[in-house]
Amino acid sequence: MQKLKPILGSFFYAGFLPDAPGTWGSFFALFFIYFIGIYTPWWGMVLFTLLCSFITVWVSEECERVWGGDPSPLVMDEFAGQGMAFISITFTSSLNLNLLLLFGGFVFFRFFDIQKPLGVNALQKLPGGWGILVDDLLAGFYALLCLKAVIYILGVI
Repeated sequence: MQKLKPILGSFFYAGFLPDAPGTWGSFFALFFIYFIGIYTPWWGMVLFTLLCSFITVWVSEECERVWGGDPSPLVMDEFAGQGMAFISITFTSSLNLNLLLLFGGFVFFRFFDIQKPLGVNALQKLPGGWGILVDDLLAGFYALLCLKAVIYILGVI
């Protein structure tokens, strides 16, 4: 079981892709998010976010033991945060609009996850896997607010 945790935490080693593991993790999460958004009711995204959150907390201790504190190969927290960014977003039958939604949510999430404003940075100090996870959930929540504001202002959905 201990060997499985780093594999899951890195999303099957995607966290080892060069230059920006968190960005890669967020990008790969979009594939799941798209299909969940298209084929499930609103609570599908909630379940996805909860599942990714659970996995993050479950694997984090072993990943930190193997790779050090808040390890960059651990990208399952990006999956949870990216899911949070879409937790109440309604996907449409228009592929172009859905791709714009995914792009917008991705950019907003990465901004808040990298810059860590408005208390996001402070949450990293929580113990264990909670510090790894909760800052991404807050970054995802801020991304959701921004995405909802853009959708409202543009009146696209």
